[in-house]
Amino acid sequence: MWEVDVFLVFRAECGTPCRTRLGRSQSAPPILIQQIWLATQMPWPQVTDNDVLAARPAKNQLDPWRPYAFLVEPERASCGTVEDVLTIFLTNRECPFHCTMCDLWKNTLDDRVPVGAIPTQIDYATGRLPAARHIKLYNAGNFFDSQAIPPQDHTEIATRLKPFQTVIVENHPLLTDERCLQFRDRIETRLEIALGLETVHPEILPSLNKRMTVADYDQAVQFLKSHDVDVRTFVLLKPPGLNEPEGIDWALRSIRHAVNSGSGCVSVIPTRPGNGLMDQLQSTETFSPPTIRSMEVVLEQGLEFVQHVGLKSRIFMDVWDAQSFFTCVFCGPARAQRIQRMNLSQQIEAEVHCEACRSS
Repeated sequence: MWEVDVFLVFRAECGTPCRTRLGRSQSAPPILIQQIWLATQMPWPQVTDNDVLAARPAKNQLDPWRPYAFLVEPERASCGTVEDVLTIFLTNRECPFHCTMCDLWKNTLDDRVPVGAIPTQIDYATGRLPAARHIKLYNAGNFFDSQAIPPQDHTEIATRLKPFQTVIVENHPLLTDERCLQFRDRIETRLEIALGLETVHPEILPSLNKRMTVADYDQAVQFLKSHDVDVRTFVLLKPPGLNEPEGIDWALRSIRHAVNSGSGCVSVIPTRPGNGLMDQLQSTETFSPPTIRSMEVVLEQGLEFVQHVGLKSRIFMDVWDAQSFFTCVFCGPARAQRIQRMNLSQQIEAEVHCEACRSS
């Protein structure tokens, strides 16, 4: 007996790329199986900048002289201890890459910030946060984009970062070049650059409109590692076009790829609606957020992988707004707490058992 899932790939009337499951075909003749197989080889509809921009709501109003957020949170350090990390979310010009899933543009500007604004933002945040040995400067884009962070400010920024043991910034693989090394030399401390791999899925990655390939990511990692710069990698859990089991599978494949490429840390980001286009994809059932249980599974198996291969890479699961992924009000909070404990211990914790939803 033949039994296959049948999907339809199309664009909605509004132009949104969609894939919908039509159902399951049983006892299908070979010719139909061949036709279905050919249909599944059709490339995923490509998202364009116009698709992303047309679906957006308005941006938040921001002051170019103030970070839009800042906080301190514990994180498992590469040395194995749990230490506080300052995170400053810098206000700057919007990233030129309009990714399908990204909502960080909400807290960006349309124009480049004045020279001196970024050092002032750092001063504002560090003056209101407790002391720590590690700092993240996240700018909703690419630190080495000259239209986001003025290069004229690099020296002043570096002066403020020298007291820290580790400095973490984010950047696009295609913008990873000698500018990273020049900044590393200025800060005179350990530099870690966070790169968005997102997924190694051969059709889903192009559909994210990130304008990069897995080979681009690999090249950026190799460049940084060869110059003694640490790498952190962002991986998506269940981007548009994947169901729950596929989302778990491809997140784990992407984790393995990042670790084997030399990334010392992998941060898994559950894909969320809320940026306009993702909401449209959700309305056509092309996307749905992952569940908190999927987040647990990916973290568990990611930790098992690094332990099995004997590597020291850290695997984190992002728990921001974790309640939005709950499928059970009774065990959801306990599962989020378990994930955070595993983030800090890098060990698999005892499972959560729930009589209400009969899951573990």
